[in-house]
Amino acid sequence: MNIAVTGDDLVVVRDVGKTFSEAGGLVFGRSQPSVRAVDGASFEVKRGETLALVGESGCGKSTLGRLLLRLIDASEGEIAIDGVDILRLSSNDMRQMRARVQMIFQDPYGSLSPRRSVAKIIAEPLEIFGLVQSRKQRRDRVAELMIQVGLSPTFMDRYPRQFSGGQRQRIGIARAIAVDPQFIVADEPVSALDVSVQAQIVNLMQDLQKSRGFSYLFIAHDLSVVRHIADRVAVMYLGRIVEIGPKRRIYDFPSHPYTQALLSAVPEPDPETRKSRIILKGDVPSPANVPTGCSFHTRCPIAQPICRAERPPLLETASGHLAACHFAKPHPIPL
Repeated sequence: MNIAVTGDDLVVVRDVGKTFSEAGGLVFGRSQPSVRAVDGASFEVKRGETLALVGESGCGKSTLGRLLLRLIDASEGEIAIDGVDILRLSSNDMRQMRARVQMIFQDPYGSLSPRRSVAKIIAEPLEIFGLVQSRKQRRDRVAELMIQVGLSPTFMDRYPRQFSGGQRQRIGIARAIAVDPQFIVADEPVSALDVSVQAQIVNLMQDLQKSRGFSYLFIAHDLSVVRHIADRVAVMYLGRIVEIGPKRRIYDFPSHPYTQALLSAVPEPDPETRKSRIILKGDVPSPANVPTGCSFHTRCPIAQPICRAERPPLLETASGHLAACHFAKPHPIPL
């Protein structure tokens, strides 16, 4: 394996890409182009931290999350989890690795089988990995997990239809943490929930992280939610990570024009601190026809000819803060 891993890094991603070539079939007799969903992503997730991945719908966030768990295979690149390049693992070895990596899905209604009781849903990973040997042991463990996520064990024989959306998401979280994973991909876990319930789920995830040391990749498009849970933030546009850094620096000193536009749209409770809204022109280009050079130049308010001609590299603007923009300026202000 060629990936350099430090003691603090749990997940290391290098130059990972995904092209869906199967999209290139025939539609009405015409050949369709392939789609570049993820393009050269590189980052790390440290032990016990939350890295938030943000961007507009369709930018490749969920695809990247699934690549990290090998729910779909990458077209190129390397992904190391605790020093092991998972892209080189056999099917059997990857099956064992799944005890260390889990996922919380966006849809609390569609991610739970309506034909299985809560006890069976939560116990499924325990049985797959041989962590329980008897019915009593299984029910005791399910009860323990339900208590940890704020549900009464007396409900374990009920079915998902008998629970609210927030309760269903708690069931999904209990299933994800059942095997004591090291790394959890949370794919917009609160976007389908009411605002009041969102706060409860975010607080639950933070409490579980503190008590059990999970690392999260928290995928979201709501920057208000991200502000509460993230340690670092990565911003994605058309399959590329265009900015990444510590949360405070991203929010206070955004370097990329796209990040600046996203943050300008976040509501501020204090009118005196409200910044002027940056309105982006045009629509997001199709991932099947990504613009040359900087993929954001078609909507960027400061685009110059170099932006159309050359793709900007992801370079450091401050310690641990990187941006892919020809006009990103260094921020010497310390955290």
